Amino acid sequence: MQKKIALVTGTHGTIGRYIASTLAARNWEVVGIGHGKWDAGDQLKWGINSWHETDVSLASLRNLDIRPTLIVHCAGSGDVGASIIAPHTDFLRTVATTAAVLEFFRVDCPEAVLVYPSSAAVYGIAESFPMRESIPLRPTSPYGAHKKIAEELIMDHARLFGLKAVVIRLFSIYGEGFRKQLLWDACQRILTNETAFFGTGEETRDWLHVADAADLLVQSAYHASACCPVLNGGTGTPVSIRVVLTELFRLMGRSDLPTFCGTQRPGDPLHYHADMRQATAWGWSPQIAWQSGLARYVSWFRQEHGLV
Repeated sequence: MQKKIALVTGTHGTIGRYIASTLAARNWEVVGIGHGKWDAGDQLKWGINSWHETDVSLASLRNLDIRPTLIVHCAGSGDVGASIIAPHTDFLRTVATTAAVLEFFRVDCPEAVLVYPSSAAVYGIAESFPMRESIPLRPTSPYGAHKKIAEELIMDHARLFGLKAVVIRLFSIYGEGFRKQLLWDACQRILTNETAFFGTGEETRDWLHVADAADLLVQSAYHASACCPVLNGGTGTPVSIRVVLTELFRLMGRSDLPTFCGTQRPGDPLHYHADMRQATAWGWSPQIAWQSGLARYVSWFRQEHGLV
């Protein structure tokens, strides 16, 4: 039987890699497009059948000469701080690439399914918890604002053109392979004997391991429709930054504790806590508890730095 073709944009990113691997394990032929260099071994490791290193544009998508059954659009910005420094660049990476993917979807493969990994950053500052998908969206950064625009474009295209799509708002994604964000930064600081961090430590996040996120995104394709369902991607369990970093210090072999300067970083809400009832109703649940996921991350980090 001929394999079904899945197009994954931004495949070189950590989430894109895990999605590619998850799809390959389910007998999909994975075509990747975006920025970044692979060697043959890495492509094989992550289940990439063919890789195209180029901007995600309408022309480059058509040059692939494929008609995918599934599109997972991971290309785009992934950094709140960078979006504040360079909002126009963030817009181009997130909104412009989404517009290109949607036109390719609409004209070239309208029978396909589109899965979009969005972000809980679209919520901004919530007034009630857990955060339901129906609460008002008030992003506090260009990153969140641009994800919101991308969501709206996808929902409008699904409604106006009868395209099958689904949006997953991912919360705090972490796991082996991430070389940015809190855990990477914290591990680097620990290596240089730094212990001070932004905030108070009482801020909470809903931590979802990237392998679980990839599983949710792939499973969500079966629920895509012209109604474009939107649902959260988290665990439903908030854990404070202080608790996570304290465990991280222990796993890194430190006997001291993290300290906090009390200063909030621009664009960072105090709390994130996903309402996961919709995902649960689809029969999905996370498989990796944050403690074991953190241990996996530290083991990977130590290997990356030759500490084992």
